[in-house]
Amino acid sequence: MRITRHTELEVYKRAFDSAMKVFQHSKEFPKEERYSLVDQIRRSSRSVCANVAEAWRKRRYEAAFISKLSDSEAKAAETQVWLQFAVECEYLDRECARQLYSEYDEVISIIVHMINHTHDWILK
Repeated sequence: MRITRHTELEVYKRAFDSAMKVFQHSKEFPKEERYSLVDQIRRSSRSVCANVAEAWRKRRYEAAFISKLSDSEAKAAETQVWLQFAVECEYLDRECARQLYSEYDEVISIIVHMINHTHDWILK
């Protein structure tokens, strides 16, 4: 199957699904966290998707493609940090966080594979 848009990428689909789960769970965080932890975790989880989309559109230029994918990888790792804080602050069930953390590990793995195999993605 030929991929024609970023929404067809497996990594985008997984990151989007995970971001939506983060959004749903973060609705239950305390009100006092609205402008700190909630804002941070939502922003970083959404940035994973946004940076994948930007990378897709920059694949004419290998360095730009890798740069945006690297940004996406960093945002996925940042999301994992916020998940850890949510557990330690007792806002998120440990098992739920473990599942989400694992999902972001998979997203990171796919992104790293894309970075290491840019020749499969770059437009010629």
